[in-house]
Amino acid sequence: MSTARIDEKAPLFARLHKMNLLIPSGFFFIVLLEFVAPVHARAPAGPWDEFNFAPTSKTVYPRAIHSSNGDVGNAQTLIGNSGSGSATLSGKGSWVALDFGVEVGGLISLNFDNTTASSTSTISLSFTESPVFIRPLASDDSSFPSANTTYDGVLRVPTPLPLGHWTQPASALRGGFRFLTIVLASNDAVAFSNVSCAISFMPHVVDLRAYSGYFQASDPVFEDEDFLTKVWYAGAYTVQTNTVPVNTGRKVPFAPAGSWANNALLGVGSPIIVDGAKRDRAVWPGDMGIAVPAQFVSTNDLIPTRNALSTMFAAINPKTGALPESGPPLSQTGSDTYHAWTLIGSYNYHLFSGDTAWLQNVWANYTKAVAFLEGKVDKTGLINITGLRDWARLGGGGYNAEGNAILYRVLTTATELAKQLNVTSLASAWAANATSLKQKFNDAFWLEDVGLYRDNATTTLCPQDANSFAVLFNLTTSAGQADRVSEGLESNWNELGPVAPELPDTISPFISGFELQAHFESGNDARALDLLRRTWGYILYTPLSVQSTLLEGFTANGSLSYRSYRGYNYDSAYTSHAHGWSAGPTPALTFYVLGLRITSPQGRTWTLSPHVGGGLPGAEGGFETPLGTYAVKWSLPPSGALGVLTVQVSTPNASSGIFKVPRGMGGRLQVAGVDKGVVGEGVEIGLAGGSYSVVLTPSGA
Repeated sequence: MSTARIDEKAPLFARLHKMNLLIPSGFFFIVLLEFVAPVHARAPAGPWDEFNFAPTSKTVYPRAIHSSNGDVGNAQTLIGNSGSGSATLSGKGSWVALDFGVEVGGLISLNFDNTTASSTSTISLSFTESPVFIRPLASDDSSFPSANTTYDGVLRVPTPLPLGHWTQPASALRGGFRFLTIVLASNDAVAFSNVSCAISFMPHVVDLRAYSGYFQASDPVFEDEDFLTKVWYAGAYTVQTNTVPVNTGRKVPFAPAGSWANNALLGVGSPIIVDGAKRDRAVWPGDMGIAVPAQFVSTNDLIPTRNALSTMFAAINPKTGALPESGPPLSQTGSDTYHAWTLIGSYNYHLFSGDTAWLQNVWANYTKAVAFLEGKVDKTGLINITGLRDWARLGGGGYNAEGNAILYRVLTTATELAKQLNVTSLASAWAANATSLKQKFNDAFWLEDVGLYRDNATTTLCPQDANSFAVLFNLTTSAGQADRVSEGLESNWNELGPVAPELPDTISPFISGFELQAHFESGNDARALDLLRRTWGYILYTPLSVQSTLLEGFTANGSLSYRSYRGYNYDSAYTSHAHGWSAGPTPALTFYVLGLRITSPQGRTWTLSPHVGGGLPGAEGGFETPLGTYAVKWSLPPSGALGVLTVQVSTPNASSGIFKVPRGMGGRLQVAGVDKGVVGEGVEIGLAGGSYSVVLTPSGA
């Protein structure tokens, strides 16, 4: 992508027009759907389908009456699309709270049926994700965090009320809510019916439930044996609610108190993936480090990711190579780590899609952005983090372990991308720099007596993020060291999960999603599942949340006062209940518990290594790439790990893979009925594409 003769001081979208990256609004969606909308194979039907939280229609109706106050008549007529009459509100202050059953988002419509209402009759609507904030005078907050928790206020239907159909103004779209409260703000009775929500997310998809991926595993430990399946689908649905039309971003500057607006332009193409359904409704590349793998294994709907990444590269500083921290309209800058996450996200997108044409298009800006980070590496061999904005952690500046771990991931993934484009000189240079950084990282941050990495050279604080990244990104130097880090991370846990030392009194599902993978990566499957049950067991079942999508974060005791002292102004109504960065279990269950992941673009190569050490009796699932479908089903007998491991695998004929013997197992291996001899833990056996069984029989079984 050329940035020649582009005025870096011009507004972002003026620059995008000049670079031909914006399509005129008059035919934007037609072009998108006609030329780039993918056609995905639908996952096979199975018992997992009942756990899909996505609605069956893009027009949804209340499923229940949550509560009411005052003189409310015939409220039950509002449930479903009954068409059986009108509900009435009589007396100022009367209200009814409707429950849509799951997180939804979009535009409310209803019919006003009262032909005798005076011209002064007034109705207002309030929205909330959490039932904690069901109230007649205010919604939960999405525009701005305020300590009074009532910044957004309510949506007032203009008077006089229209007889017949009314639809919420598009600018006042509510991106995420479960509960809608309809309030009579005058003395005259009002009759109304046919309350519905036209879902705005996933604008390019008709059937929200038509996933290309699937997953099922029974949990013999958790009180709900279907928990793992439900949380996989909750993560998938969360990412769907975060996939939005490009013209529905949160307005910046923020709407005035007592209102909200979601009519801002978010990027260069539609649809686009954002951080949360309710807020911030902007592209955040760090969040995509979790959300995009979840998107891949569930829907394989990668156009929103491409649009988000293209938006970030379009906003590059053409002189310095700096990328913004967030997309428009926030367009925040000054984050070295989120700059790096755009680069890591580019690798993930290319791995999942094989979209080499896109990679070539952004390559000039990509390499410039890598050079920007490498330019901050000084004689110490470490990056000096000067762009301090991050996921909300405290500290982070200077020679920081988290920033250096992320840079290492940038260099290793950049090496792979350079190889894909046959840019051998860059591949060699970046690989050498990664090797050097790994050594410097361990020299600077490893505390042998603690068994963890410290945050920087002048502290003994050992952060959750850097230690999780160290294992996940292969900065540890041995399996034993990775085991020690996994064990050390557990020391931060309480009954609800990891309390981050770098953000006290906070449980971050974002960073915990990486920790979850790190425990699996180090072979500590039981510990990983323990973490999953603690943190996401709380998120999915707590009555404080929506029980369908995944909470942004919470305090150590489980309250919604996430980040109260760190930017959210003690406003617990501001916390998002549908945040893609919390969807870590969805890819983790597929990549580790199921044991299937791709290792080259589009899945031309893959690995199969079920993680059987957590005591699960089996798992089944799969996903899709442009090459075709990938599916696995494995089982162990009730005797556990000493029993015969049977794996049914189906992959495209044009692919090939490796079966890695699971940790703690070994014995005689058969592939498609062919004896491969006795193999031990960790041994890798080459596999061809196709459909067949892999059977591992332990000695003496």
